[in-house]
Amino acid sequence: MIFKRIILVLILLPSLTLISCGQTPFSIPGEFIKTSPPKVGSDEWYVLNGSQNEFGVSIVNGKLDIKKVNEVNKSVLKIPSGTLIGVNRGEWGGQLTFKPSDTTKKNIDIKEGNIKFIFKLENKIYFIEGLAHMSYSGGALFELHTTGEKFTFTQLVKFEDAPEAFTIYKDKLLIATHKNFYIVKDFKKELVFKEAFWSSLYPNSIAAFDDKNVFMGIRSGIIKLDLTDKSLIFYKYKE
Repeated sequence: MIFKRIILVLILLPSLTLISCGQTPFSIPGEFIKTSPPKVGSDEWYVLNGSQNEFGVSIVNGKLDIKKVNEVNKSVLKIPSGTLIGVNRGEWGGQLTFKPSDTTKKNIDIKEGNIKFIFKLENKIYFIEGLAHMSYSGGALFELHTTGEKFTFTQLVKFEDAPEAFTIYKDKLLIATHKNFYIVKDFKKELVFKEAFWSSLYPNSIAAFDDKNVFMGIRSGIIKLDLTDKSLIFYKYKE
């Protein structure tokens, strides 16, 4: 079941810092308890879905950092001639827009869609869009082409459900969708986790130390993923 929700772009709030893990890079603090992943739709899963706590993960000074997070509905990327702005309003739509540095010029609407992320990789610009609403879930990765202030785009990878979190890891992208997890290399996707328990628990961030230690923040806790043997461990936050 996909719940009605505005899916927004994550922002970490320093004032809500929960933990900086201390002794080893992968230490899991005591506030999180190793728990069997619940079945989607079970009573245990509904408790997680109803949690008011969402956690983001990142790597700070070489160690895993976990924060409670809030969200905004905008992603931005500055380029020499101005700023690319992606807006995601969930079921109410969104837009990719270019705002010129020259304030005498008008903004340029590039593409309608729920823009989740805008990023540069090897001097090229990419964006990811996605939407999970009612029975629909989907999205795609695009390359953005710029010539002066003219913009076109090419779809490179299509996803069968909505992308929600991503990171650049070595020469590939790690992308968590509404209920799956992909590795994208050379713009070819590999499905690593399918129909996972985090459906409607809204992945928001990914921190990758190596192939065996990939962490993901979700509503109600964090997940440790091992991409080599395709296993996972769920650490539930003690409410």
